[in-house]
Amino acid sequence: MQPAAPDPQSVSRAIDALARRDRGRLLSALIARLKNFQLAEDALQDALASAVVHWGRTGLPASPQGWLLKVALRKAIDLLRKSAREDRKTAEIARLSVDEAAEDTADDIQDERLRLIFTCCHPALESKTQVALTLRTLGGLSTAEVAGAFLDNETTMGQRLSRARTKILAAGIPYEVPGPEAWAERLQSVLTVVYLIFNQGYSCSTGDQHRQLGEEAIYLGRMLNGLRPNEAEIEGLLALMLITEARRAARLAADGTSIPIASQDRKLWNDGRIAEGLALLDQAIARRAAGPFQIKAAIAGLHVQSEPPDWRQIVLLYDSLLRMEPTPVVQLNRAVALAEAGAIEAGLRVLESLAPVLTAYQPFHAAHAELLSRIGQHRAALAAYDRAIDLASNPSDAIFLRHRRAQAADKP
Repeated sequence: MQPAAPDPQSVSRAIDALARRDRGRLLSALIARLKNFQLAEDALQDALASAVVHWGRTGLPASPQGWLLKVALRKAIDLLRKSAREDRKTAEIARLSVDEAAEDTADDIQDERLRLIFTCCHPALESKTQVALTLRTLGGLSTAEVAGAFLDNETTMGQRLSRARTKILAAGIPYEVPGPEAWAERLQSVLTVVYLIFNQGYSCSTGDQHRQLGEEAIYLGRMLNGLRPNEAEIEGLLALMLITEARRAARLAADGTSIPIASQDRKLWNDGRIAEGLALLDQAIARRAAGPFQIKAAIAGLHVQSEPPDWRQIVLLYDSLLRMEPTPVVQLNRAVALAEAGAIEAGLRVLESLAPVLTAYQPFHAAHAELLSRIGQHRAALAAYDRAIDLASNPSDAIFLRHRRAQAADKP
């Protein structure tokens, strides 16, 4: 009796899951061998296309990852034969043929993802490119999905990614984890890129793409935590993202209005993620290696542990954060916390001192309007609300601000 033919839908789902779960690991292994981002991506894409055909006929192999790596190397050799210069073709193909002949299983494939993420986040690349390249290579998003995250068209994003790969190759950007002397500085850059990805998703309340970005950032945070355990700042970032993302389901009203944390229905929060985040935070703090992501996670933790939160403690945490990140945005957040702790006049003075540098920053005008309204300066509050509404890029925030403005307008 002939064995039953594989179910095409099951095979397709298995390939999709494999591409999502193992793409970064396979791509990093290929880049380590090929020394070329574009060649590695093209070869892996060709191997995945071959898997659809071959596995659709024969079913999944014993080691799908090993099969994909072998076929991708074979595809890379074919691409080199077509494009490489004669003086390097023979030696390069001979070296790759040795790797291609090896029988790799999933356990045999060396995990090079830490090297890959440090390369994607190299300071020679601009911030937007670092984020886009990280999402494309390690997050597994398509070029179209990455473009959607930035509201770019696919062609423009494709060109940006192509230039980045070319620059890595032409500039000789090393494919390596930095040494001990540069580790702390470069790690902070990597963590900042992951956090930018998270914020890109979280700042827009609606749409599957933006939810996906939040999950991609958490996925990358978990990956970093697994690749480099016992790093307090990695634990701090992951804790911050988990605690923040846990509140997503409570952030919007039925009409799409943003709901501030104090008014959210806590029953909608993801208690499992909050518990995991708080446990990671405790673990990070116990290492006694304080960093900005741990402090931000601690602030997020105080917001979810009691109602109202301990605003005096939050002010002290912002004091610590300011010593590490003396930025106007941190000063703004501290000013709001100061007002919430009861020192509204002091908070307002600090906030107004930031007006020259935060004139185009929507949260500044929203906070300014709220505090002005609280002390009875309603005309000035309305003007601040108008400016905040004009600057709102998120429709949910704009609806919320209009509601707050209407309430302020009704006050005598």
